[in-house]
Amino acid sequence: MKAEDARLKRLRWRARRGTRELDALFGGWLDESFADADAAQQQAFDELLDAQDPDLWDWVMGHARPDRADWQVIIDDIRARHRL
Repeated sequence: MKAEDARLKRLRWRARRGTRELDALFGGWLDESFADADAAQQQAFDELLDAQDPDLWDWVMGHARPDRADWQVIIDDIRARHRL
């Protein structure tokens, strides 16, 4: 298995969250946007997945904003794709 395949497999596992909604939102971004993202944004997504589910939910619902601007770019993209 190539290193990139292993990374995607690991990210796909980590994008599976506690709810179907978060699974769809973050798994969807991984499927639709990750490959076109630059290395810095890919790393930011990897680190974003370390956040707790309640925080992720608040961010994608627009109730709060993450402290990191690079995470907010991803959150904004997810919100725009799903019209949230």
